[in-house]
Amino acid sequence: MTIRTGIIGASFARQAYLPALRAIEDVELVAIASARLSSAKAAADEFGIPKVYDDWQRMIGEHEFDLVCIATPTVYHAPMTLAALRAGAHVLCEKPMAMNQAESAEMLGTAESLNKLHIIGHELRFNPNRRKIKSLIESGAIGQVRHANIVNISASWGDPASHPAGHWLAREDMGGGRLGANGSHQLDLLRFWLGDIGAVSGQLATLAAARLDKNNGAPWTASADDQFSFTAEMKSGAVCSVFVSSAARHGIGNQTRIFGSDGTIMLADGDEKLLVARAGEDYRDMSQRDPNADLPGLGAGIWNVSFVALMQELTAAIREGRQLTWGATFADGHQCQIAMDAIRRSSDERRWVAL
Repeated sequence: MTIRTGIIGASFARQAYLPALRAIEDVELVAIASARLSSAKAAADEFGIPKVYDDWQRMIGEHEFDLVCIATPTVYHAPMTLAALRAGAHVLCEKPMAMNQAESAEMLGTAESLNKLHIIGHELRFNPNRRKIKSLIESGAIGQVRHANIVNISASWGDPASHPAGHWLAREDMGGGRLGANGSHQLDLLRFWLGDIGAVSGQLATLAAARLDKNNGAPWTASADDQFSFTAEMKSGAVCSVFVSSAARHGIGNQTRIFGSDGTIMLADGDEKLLVARAGEDYRDMSQRDPNADLPGLGAGIWNVSFVALMQELTAAIREGRQLTWGATFADGHQCQIAMDAIRRSSDERRWVAL
C-alpha cells in the first residue's frame, strides 16, 4: 500500500517530518501547503513534492490523502485536523494539540467516530533513552517513584532582538508560549512514565515581554509565556516539579532526574547519557542508541531522529489496518491539554487545581 501524504506547514515539517517520511518506503508525498508559498515551494523542491499550495483548505479539497501531517501554529490545529479527518485521512497533529480542551475533545471525538488513526507529535516517546526510562520504572528497577525534577532553560528568547515582530510563538492568541511548546512534551513524558496526573499548581510569566524586531529594531510586545513552572501530584503518589524558561541569556538544556525508593535515574539532553543508580551503588551508564541515527538526510538532534520511529509506527499501522502500538494518541493529547488548561487556571487563580 502506498500512503498518499499531505503536509501542512513547511518549517518544522521540513526539518523533521519530511526527512523521516523520505526514509520510509511506499510513502508518496503528494502535496504541501504553507501560508508562505515560497516556503512550500522550497520544501517541495527539496523533497520532490509535486503540488504546492498557500491554501490548506484547497489542498485538502483537491486530493485524496491517506495521511495528513499538520505542523502549524497551534491556533490552526483544530480546524485543519477536523477538515483532514472529515476528508477521510488519518492525522498526525503537532503538539500542543489545541488551544484548549474543548477543541482537543472535538478533535478526539471526531477521529474516533470516523475510525481514523490519530497521533500527536510527541516524538520523544520513540526516543530509546526515554523508552528505557519507562521500562526501568515499570520493572521496579528504582523502586516506587517518589519524586521527579525536570529543568529546561534556554536562551532562545533571552535576547529581546532574537525574533521578528509578531512571531507566533510569542503570541498568546496564536497558541504560542513555552507551556505549549515545551511543557506539553514534559507533561506527556510524565504521563508516559508515571501515569495520570491528579492535581497541579503552576505559574506562567512573560519575563522578556519588551521585544525588538530582529530586522529593523522596532519595538513590539510579546504576550505569550516565556517561562513557566508547575508541580504535579501524580495519581501514583509521585510528586513532580518542572521549571522551563526560554528567557535566559545562557541555557543549560534539559535535565531530568527521577528519584525512587530504591534508586535514581538521570538524563540530560546535552550528552544524552542515561545514568541509573541503585541504592548503595554508583551510577551506571545505561544509554540507548537510536538505530535510526545514522540514516542519511536527517537533521541533528533527538527531536528530528525520533520522528523516524514515530513515522515508521504510524505508516505501519495505516498499512496493517491496526491501532497504534506506540505513540501519543489524541486521547493522550487531550489529557495533556486538560493539564495545560489546569496549569493556566492555577496560575491565574493562585491555587491548586484538580484534574
